[in-house]
Amino acid sequence: MNLSAAHHQISLSDGNNIPLIGLGTYSDPRPLWNTEHVPSMVLPALERTLKALKLDYIDLYVIEMPMAFKPGKEIYPRDENGRTIYDKTNLCATWEALEACKDAGLVKSLGVCNFNHRQLELILNKPGLKYKPVTNQVECHPYFTQTKLLKFCQQHDIVIVAHSPLGTCRNPSWVNVSSPPLLNDELLTSLGKKYNKTQAQIVLRFNIQRGIVVIPKSFTPERIKENFQIFDFSLTEEEMKDIEALNKNIRYVELLMWSDHPEYPFHDEY
Repeated sequence: MNLSAAHHQISLSDGNNIPLIGLGTYSDPRPLWNTEHVPSMVLPALERTLKALKLDYIDLYVIEMPMAFKPGKEIYPRDENGRTIYDKTNLCATWEALEACKDAGLVKSLGVCNFNHRQLELILNKPGLKYKPVTNQVECHPYFTQTKLLKFCQQHDIVIVAHSPLGTCRNPSWVNVSSPPLLNDELLTSLGKKYNKTQAQIVLRFNIQRGIVVIPKSFTPERIKENFQIFDFSLTEEEMKDIEALNKNIRYVELLMWSDHPEYPFHDEY
């Protein structure tokens, strides 16, 4: 794999390409959210996105989560007790609606987010499947290496896209703060000194050498620039193994507020 500054993209199973690093842009509200899993709502959601972005098509369209919420305008529909109101999930039906968007020329590639291997198999084994998911966006970093899910996805030509590749914010309302901050790790610090790089650059380089796309989020222009300066050095095989050994198999982003949803993806091992 040629990971130079000029060549930092990998091929997807549908013939398209994806850069190995992008910009994390998470914010609320978002299109094709959990409230729009109903097949008839998928195309209108996409059309609103295209109108907002002033585009004729988008490169990659994904199911954000495998958990459906009550359809409507509320991003987080809640009952009188403040609990999220769920909706019956039919991932195959939602996927078929995405396939129709691709057939209409509005989308180049299709993928999913936060799916476990069972949920991926549900799509892959769907009768009449027209297009396989080409990506699965999940939390992935040295403290949560996703080794088993990565192997499964590689076996099915699905590229892992790592959200929260640098860890994440320390907001205890939705983040597991029992695991220490990733970027304070002593090994990552020492490797940063060796290569004259930041801990973040070491972490991002680790994942792209595994063939994993990274989408770090930052509001700081200098850090955004630094995040892209990861193509002028390479970690050794031994260093890669040392970093992988940091795995704690603990998520930062657990989404426990939805853990009673029938399709909550993180009850499974991977």
